[in-house]
Amino acid sequence: MNPFSVALVFAAILLVALKNYERDFGPAGLKLLNASYDPTRELYAELNPKFVEKYEKEAGERIGIRQSHGGSSRQARAVAEGLPADVVTLALPSDIEGLEKRGLVAAGWQKRFPNNSQPYCSTIVFVVRKTNPKQIRDWPDLRTPGIEIVTPDPKTSGNGKLSFLAAWGSVIQHGGTEEQARDFVTALYQHVTALGKGARDSATTFTLENVGDVHLTWENEAIREVAESKGELQVVYPSVSIRAEPSVAVVQAIAVPHQSEIAAQAYLSYLFTDEAQEIIARNGYRPLSETVSKRHRDQFPKIELFPVTLIARNWTDAAAKFFGENGIYSAIHPDTSP
Repeated sequence: MNPFSVALVFAAILLVALKNYERDFGPAGLKLLNASYDPTRELYAELNPKFVEKYEKEAGERIGIRQSHGGSSRQARAVAEGLPADVVTLALPSDIEGLEKRGLVAAGWQKRFPNNSQPYCSTIVFVVRKTNPKQIRDWPDLRTPGIEIVTPDPKTSGNGKLSFLAAWGSVIQHGGTEEQARDFVTALYQHVTALGKGARDSATTFTLENVGDVHLTWENEAIREVAESKGELQVVYPSVSIRAEPSVAVVQAIAVPHQSEIAAQAYLSYLFTDEAQEIIARNGYRPLSETVSKRHRDQFPKIELFPVTLIARNWTDAAAKFFGENGIYSAIHPDTSP
C-alpha cells in the first residue's frame, strides 16, 4: 500500500471516530475518550458504568466515556494523527512511548500509576479446534507440515507483535540462539494463512470463517472464544510464552485543553482498585491485585512467562529491533502489498 493510500485509510478511521465521539455525547457533561486495543471491548463495557456511578457520586458531575478500539499500533497512530483520546489503554508500553516522544503523553507517565501503569498482565496462547485434531501442544508443533496459523499482523496489532515475540522467545528460553530463533519464526510465518489487522479481526477469521488450525491470541481472547464456541474450540497452553504488559496513560495534550485531566486520572486510577481488578479477572486478564488473583487462581493455569528483557533491552528496544523499518519481521516477512 503506498503512503497516500495509508494516509487516506487513517483519515477515514479518524473521521469515523470523531463522528461517533460527537454523536454519543452531544454537548452536555464531561466527556472522556479511551483509545484501547482490540480485545478490551467487553472489559470496558463492564468497567465504565461502575466507574461512572462512582465518579458521579463522589465528584457530583456527569461524565460519559466513549471507547475506540483497534489494533494497538493503529490506535496509537490514530491518536498521533488527531484522535482526541483523553486516555490510552494499549497493548504495549512501546505504543505509549511513541506518543510520549510526540509530546502527547507526559514524560514519566509510567510512574503516575502503580506497577509502571500496568493494571494487569496477560500472555499469548493457542486456540485449536475441538479434540485438537492436529495435536498442537507447543511452539515447535506450529511448523508441522499442513498446519495453518491465524494471527494478527505485527505491523498493526499488539497481539501480532506479542505472538511474534513469544515465538522468538520460546527458542531463547529453551537455550536456543538468535539464529535458531530467526529460523524458527521464519518457518512459522510460512504457515500463517491469515494476518488480521487486530486481535478481534483474527478471532473472526478463525472462529466464524473457520479458517486455520490454530489461532495465536491473547489469553483473554482465547477464554472468550472457547466460551462462545459451545464446545467447538479449546485452549492450549504452550510450555512458555511472553509476559504481556498492557499499559495505560493520560493523553495530557488532549485532556488538559478538554479540562478532563482530573477525571482521566481518576478513571485510570480506578483500574487498580479491587472492584475493577475483580472485573478485570472475570474478563480473562491476570489481575495485579494479589487478593483478587488468589480468588481466580483456578482460572489461570500456570505457565512460564518470560519478560521482554529475555530478547531485548526493553519494550522500546524490542519495537525497534523486531518491528522497526529495518527490523527482523520486515526482513523475514516483507510487505508485498501494492
